[in-house]
Amino acid sequence: MQFDQAGAQALMEITSRPELVFVRGQGSWLEDHQGKRYLDFMQGWAVNCLGHCPQPVVEAITRQASTLLNPSPAFYNQPSMDLARRLTQASCFDRVFFANSGAEANEGAIKLARKWGQLKRGGAYKIITFEHSFHGRTLATMSASGKPGWDTIFAPQVDGFPKAKLNDLDSVRALIDDQTVAIMLEPVQGESGVIPVTAEFMRELRELTHANNMLLIVDEVQTGVGRTGAMFAYQHFGVEPDIMTLAKGIGGGVPLAALCAREEVSVFKHGDQGGTYNGNPLMAAAGLAVFDTIAAPGFLDSVNARAEQLSKGLIRLSDKHGMEGERGLGMLRALKLGRDIGPALVKAAINRAPEGLLLNAPRPNLLRFMPALNVSADEIELMLSWLDELIAQAD
Repeated sequence: MQFDQAGAQALMEITSRPELVFVRGQGSWLEDHQGKRYLDFMQGWAVNCLGHCPQPVVEAITRQASTLLNPSPAFYNQPSMDLARRLTQASCFDRVFFANSGAEANEGAIKLARKWGQLKRGGAYKIITFEHSFHGRTLATMSASGKPGWDTIFAPQVDGFPKAKLNDLDSVRALIDDQTVAIMLEPVQGESGVIPVTAEFMRELRELTHANNMLLIVDEVQTGVGRTGAMFAYQHFGVEPDIMTLAKGIGGGVPLAALCAREEVSVFKHGDQGGTYNGNPLMAAAGLAVFDTIAAPGFLDSVNARAEQLSKGLIRLSDKHGMEGERGLGMLRALKLGRDIGPALVKAAINRAPEGLLLNAPRPNLLRFMPALNVSADEIELMLSWLDELIAQAD
């Protein structure tokens, strides 16, 4: 099969892509248009939490597609109600609004916090976020993000998102004024290099928001639904946020996101929030299959076992090659390379023969690992052995 150059030219140019087309996937493996296989430790940036084409999701979508696709969000449908109930029963939240992407869920969280500020805090609207954070690509979520350079791409930004330093409570306190309504953060900053929040800092933020009658919002787009070894990352810290956003893994590969909130914060009036495809039964059915798989007895125990294996393996590589260690939480981890060889390693990995390896370097000096949560022990060891060879060649 030849590469379709005309088809590639028809797509809008928004990123640099290699001239290969993935045509099928199963579990931790992808296959391109020429039959080459790749061990995938990106999984669509933590989207495919059960790997490629997981049987429970495929069966759920097939079943639902033959009965009902989208009756409109103006009506109830059973899969969305079932999934909302699963999420509330497994968390500290009472209400769920389904969306299609993490950016959309975070946009909803911002709107909900501001609406709560109008009703409960005399119009307070500012949301403190953090340097190097990533909350999405809408205008508001880009403004909320602390990604360097994003303040000028589509200027002017949306007002009201002062930036603090992660794990530095004094920097947060310094930004609070009478217009501050919430603090919003990722339990692990993924795009900035897999930087976890400390348990002490998360607890201090909860105390700070309580003391100042503000909301605590956790963006769990990347960390939620089993990625960190708990169903939700906030559960590691012994706190209960007011709002949580989910996406990526909750759909297991399909466009699904969720905005979750406690009852007293769920202040939207009819017409304040909506969306043509939101909570449609096809996507909700996929989400149900994902949730029930991850919630099954023993699944998260296996995730934690594999996470420990991956962490120890990355530490061995770091020690062997004189690097700077690893960090992360659960199955969201980074290898600190100590030098700017990340992009070169990503390119060498995908070009590896006879089988390739898919890696991600969100920063030039580190690699990020987001494998399927059900990746096997043998697949982790295979990745580590291939990466060992690639690093040796880069040196």
